[in-house]
Amino acid sequence: MLPKFAYVSVVALLLPAFAAGLDSEVTTAGVHAKLAADSSDIKLVRMHLHHTVNCLVGPKGAKFDATNVNPCANLGNGAIPDSTDAARTDQLKAALATAEAGLATSNVAVAKQDAANVAAELTASK
Repeated sequence: MLPKFAYVSVVALLLPAFAAGLDSEVTTAGVHAKLAADSSDIKLVRMHLHHTVNCLVGPKGAKFDATNVNPCANLGNGAIPDSTDAARTDQLKAALATAEAGLATSNVAVAKQDAANVAAELTASK
């Protein structure tokens, strides 16, 4: 059996890895939000927004859409579940709400603007 300080040391060593995964998830979600904002039709906007949502909530999240790709599949459990900072989690949840608004509209211009807003929110959350 290891002494307690050994467990603390292991956790301390793993925390940067979790942060790196979180940053990668947020970056990837932001890339897809930008792709959505730059898309030419509502189908592509929605596809990339679904990718963004999947990166934010992770495969165990209630909003996860298994019919769409999860570009963050190997990066972590989802940016929101992986976040340990309350303020950052709130920012990520705000970006998720904006992405959901973009998914809910059939107006391509509104959806693209929501996607651009998501990209900005994710950049601000770093």
